[in-house]
Amino acid sequence: MKKLLLLAFVLTFGAFGAKAQEGQAQDGPYMHFEDKVVQFGKIDKGSDRVRYAKFKNTGNQPLIIHDCKGSCGCTVPKCPKEKPIMPGQTAEIKVEYDTKRVGIISKTVTVKSNASNSPIYLRVKGEVKAAQAAFPTNTGSKNPLETK
Repeated sequence: MKKLLLLAFVLTFGAFGAKAQEGQAQDGPYMHFEDKVVQFGKIDKGSDRVRYAKFKNTGNQPLIIHDCKGSCGCTVPKCPKEKPIMPGQTAEIKVEYDTKRVGIISKTVTVKSNASNSPIYLRVKGEVKAAQAAFPTNTGSKNPLETK
């Protein structure tokens, strides 16, 4: 009996998952992101600080984004200005990161909307490398410790 119930459970929820993965139109608004990871890669300190997270409303009703929030002050997302985002329409969320902070980037952007899959959590990843120190070139002066 337990096996039968488990099988029914797997088949039921497996069917829902398959429908969402096939890209079919969802009932109500639905945010489908190309990638839920906003990748900065390895970048130099003070370099390009903007990336975009593209998405599409794959639902059958207008999508309204209420809020986009970063997990800290160094990560600042900007919601699309056009409202609402109609079914089939694409848009993007602008994500700025403070590239003056050296080290690994591992942050989160939370997107709240009227979509059935809200909230969405985007991962912001990458690494900001420190500027390379400039080493002095040979100035012609001799090292007093050297012997001939």
